[in-house]
Amino acid sequence: MFSTGQWIFAALFAVSFIVLMIFSYKKDKKLHKKHYKGSFLVLLGFFGFVILLVVMKILLRQ
Repeated sequence: MFSTGQWIFAALFAVSFIVLMIFSYKKDKKLHKKHYKGSFLVLLGFFGFVILLVVMKILLRQ
């Protein structure tokens, strides 16, 4: 299905992509704290809304 060279390329690409993403995040950490202060609350609200929809669907099914 995949050749050995393709598997090596995929592994190297994945490792390099992850390393670059970690480096980029560490570089921009101060800006994230400054500009995205309330984003965690938005994420919690989103998950709460989804959980609420699931609970309502379960309760209304009966």
